Amino acid sequence: MGAGHELQLDSTHCRAICDEIGERLRLVLDRGASPLPPRLQLLMPRLIEQDLVQAPPIVPAIDDLVWQVERGASVPAPILAA
Repeated sequence: MGAGHELQLDSTHCRAICDEIGERLRLVLDRGASPLPPRLQLLMPRLIEQDLVQAPPIVPAIDDLVWQVERGASVPAPILAA
């Protein structure tokens, strides 16, 4: 395609392409799949349990990010990248 031309796919075609890629990957990966080593098989139940535990958020709350200007306080100058 030449410069400036964009390919537009509707959601139906996009989904069909993703499904086909997924199916082909499954076929390729299943051929070479080997069983997990015994140690990893023992650890899998722990991994499943950990997935069920609510982890603390790694992103700060919005209230911690928003700087609140108090009346009479000066606003700091913005930091500019070099």
